[in-house]
Amino acid sequence: MEIIINRLIPFLCLIIAITVHEFFHAFAADKLGDPTPRSFGRLSLNPLAHADPLGTFLLPLMSTLTGIPTIGWAKPVTIDPFNFKYPKRDEIIVSLAGPFSNFLLATICSLLIRFVNPESFLISIFFYLILINISLFVFNLLPIPPLDGSKVFLNILSPQSQERWSQAFDRYGLVLLLILVFLPIGNSSLLSLIMSPIVNLIFRFLLPIG
Repeated sequence: MEIIINRLIPFLCLIIAITVHEFFHAFAADKLGDPTPRSFGRLSLNPLAHADPLGTFLLPLMSTLTGIPTIGWAKPVTIDPFNFKYPKRDEIIVSLAGPFSNFLLATICSLLIRFVNPESFLISIFFYLILINISLFVFNLLPIPPLDGSKVFLNILSPQSQERWSQAFDRYGLVLLLILVFLPIGNSSLLSLIMSPIVNLIFRFLLPIG
């Protein structure tokens, strides 16, 4: 039972992290004049409003039961940039709102964990909240579709460059992401080799040992 509970903690922390992430996308879009997320019921902190059956429940639960690293995702928030006053700028803000929320949540947890009894079960919860939110922050800023970083990247380009890169992303974006996730490099993956140094650096900054 203790093993199952310990494995459920990362799953629950992932649900919290991706729910906050999607809510902030919806919140930013709503504040910038786009009612689309609100009309789809995404302006909510209810995890069910953002849940993807495979990415939010099935895959993370399988990870929990098998002991492999917990991974997952939620439904992307639908927006309509034509509702924004400044479409390029506002879409960048909306795109960055999700990763920013994960960094913010990790920072808050890194402050709260200092006031928790070291023997409390809350230590594990805060630890995984920090680690998972930092990982989501770094991962989603990669300029690869459908990640948030790709939307930021496209919106800082000129119209001509944006069209060329959009076509390239449509053709090769998903393939590139799959290569990053599943290409084995030693005992790790290419994605892990890219992300781990950055995640570890931020983790040590937010939660220095000792």
